[in-house]
Amino acid sequence: MSLIPVTILTGFLGSGKTTLLKRILSEAHGQKIAVIENEFGEENIDNDILVTDAKEHIIQMSNGCICCTIREDLRETLQLLAAKKRKGSLDFERVVIETTGLADPGPVAQTFFMDEEIAETYLIDSIITLVDAKHAAQQLNDRQEARRQVGFADQIFLSKTDLVTSEEVDALTHRLKHMNPRAPIKAVHFGEVSLKEVLDLRGFNLNTKLDIDPDFLKEEPAQHEHDHDHSHCGHDHAHDHGEHCHHPSHQHSHGHHHHHDDDVKSFVYRSPRPFDPAKLEDFLGAIVNIYGPRMLRYKGVLYMVGTERKVIFQGVHQLMGSDLGPAWAPGEERSSKMVFIGIDLPQDILLQGLEQCLGSV
Repeated sequence: MSLIPVTILTGFLGSGKTTLLKRILSEAHGQKIAVIENEFGEENIDNDILVTDAKEHIIQMSNGCICCTIREDLRETLQLLAAKKRKGSLDFERVVIETTGLADPGPVAQTFFMDEEIAETYLIDSIITLVDAKHAAQQLNDRQEARRQVGFADQIFLSKTDLVTSEEVDALTHRLKHMNPRAPIKAVHFGEVSLKEVLDLRGFNLNTKLDIDPDFLKEEPAQHEHDHDHSHCGHDHAHDHGEHCHHPSHQHSHGHHHHHDDDVKSFVYRSPRPFDPAKLEDFLGAIVNIYGPRMLRYKGVLYMVGTERKVIFQGVHQLMGSDLGPAWAPGEERSSKMVFIGIDLPQDILLQGLEQCLGSV
């Protein structure tokens, strides 16, 4: 049996998750999807579209989808679904998990790595975060959970953009990119996003693409160029915007630079020199051991001494995986590119440590 793809849907209350789930569970899309709903959410899908006997928590929908509300732990629910699929009593091709509005998606993602039985049956496709454009600035200011959800995302959907000005959307987009430059951001009308934009995004695959928002990379202030003589190391992409930053979307009408202080930040490291594999493994192992709980998502496509192939690595919290990618193409410029997204990560320690892991060409 091939692995069942799983989409993790997260976002604050009112961001449009329930609307999206209702569409998945009722629209004639021809896909057999099991939706696992964490029923501690304040907006419960059951009230509107599910009529169910309290004892049964797996309901077959008219369009071939299945809805489960979690009464116990996620792992047990996933095992139960897989067992029913094997027996032929339930038929589904993929799973969508809705986390509660305040949930940290990290432990949900980790379930798919840590548990062998789950890992042999399911594969995470992506984490999607819905952000309510009208209330996001306040939620991101007040709630670390909202900031974490942004940091974890493979894809960000902005809902309710019609209720705010284009300047507010620009400022919010800019803020989100600094928290997570690897997740594409797309405005959607409240809950109305086509399923092909939600499923099969392959954000978790160890693929060789590391797309980082180009605006994020070109924003470094000019004075970095002569700050140090080893400009190849990527410090110029570190993006600690100080109060001197004059990017237009920092000039908010309410006159403060609040989001410079977001604790969820990202930075990029790039180097044309190859890494020494043993040094890098030791260093990343130590970093993940110490800072793992604060590391939300990290990924790299690496140029390593001793192999003609790219090395792809990525992780969530303390769990890190790597794989050999394709060979470097003839004439392709070899270099390493890494992005780290986390909560108050010690950027200088990481950048200096990575620098010390470089081997000789």
